[in-house]
Amino acid sequence: MELSWLTDFADAWRSRIEQDRLPHAVLLAGPAGVGKRAAAAWIAEQRLKPARASGLPVHPLRVPEHPDLRWISLLEDKHTIGIDQIRGLVDDLSLTSYEGSGKVAVIVPADLMTDNAANSLLKTLEEPPGDALIILVADKVGRLPATIFSRCQRIDFPVPPEAEALAWLNRHKHGAAWADALRNAGGAPLAAIRSLEEFEITKGMAKDLNNLGRGQGSALEVAARWLKLDGLFVLNWLSQQVKLALVALFAGRDRAPGLAIDDSVLQRMDRKNLFCYLDIINRLRGQPGGSWNPQLTFEGLLIDWSDGLIECTGEPQNDGIDLMLRRKPGGQRNR
Repeated sequence: MELSWLTDFADAWRSRIEQDRLPHAVLLAGPAGVGKRAAAAWIAEQRLKPARASGLPVHPLRVPEHPDLRWISLLEDKHTIGIDQIRGLVDDLSLTSYEGSGKVAVIVPADLMTDNAANSLLKTLEEPPGDALIILVADKVGRLPATIFSRCQRIDFPVPPEAEALAWLNRHKHGAAWADALRNAGGAPLAAIRSLEEFEITKGMAKDLNNLGRGQGSALEVAARWLKLDGLFVLNWLSQQVKLALVALFAGRDRAPGLAIDDSVLQRMDRKNLFCYLDIINRLRGQPGGSWNPQLTFEGLLIDWSDGLIECTGEPQNDGIDLMLRRKPGGQRNR
């Protein structure tokens, strides 16, 4: 299914082809779920298989099979793209094109390259061998070294207008609760598809959070359940809920759409420390995967929540961010 909101992007890229103004290295930037990976695959197809290329990038993602395409992504059980992957890519780009149309390399997510991997790519970005095109895809551009950023031509992918996104989602699956899913996904249509699939999961998480906020249940038991979920998914959902809570409490608006935290629970929370709580969550979200302990993190976050956020710290420690508060054995907080 074609991603209709990428029409302007596709038209602009075709114009570059017609005017022979294609860059050697391009950075596709924007939030997750707006179609950057689909755009990268479409660019590769335009370069390597122009006769078979679709009119627009498509969902589900369709990576072209071609001997001149290298698609570099996270290896199984890895949280970063390592130097060996990039060295292998650089060596491959130096070889002659199989079909004479040049080579294409896609690195996704490029913002998860290690420093050594990024440094290994620099010279190739400055002087791509032969007729090579290098495509970097980044959900969080701020993680990229400035040396990488400055050597690529950047194309931004914003979230589409809500009406256009909802129309596309209804064509994808008519009658689903897309409005709530799209809000939960920050306006990104492809992320909204995942959001809808995860709706039942988040309903259970909201129930856990509300029970703890009322002083019911065990934070450690809830943390054990949440450990079975993807850690970044948990932090992203929790961050979104705290943001919506802050809007409801401080922006003078009615209850924010998508907020799953009960009003009675919000009234128990220390309002000033909600900002601190959100800062801690977002700092964790910004760290590379594997740099924080999910069990200790979830336990710390949930114990603080059950205590009404009466205290909030988050001082850096050697093992990442030390969440929270200094506690006695058994999860009790030192006073």
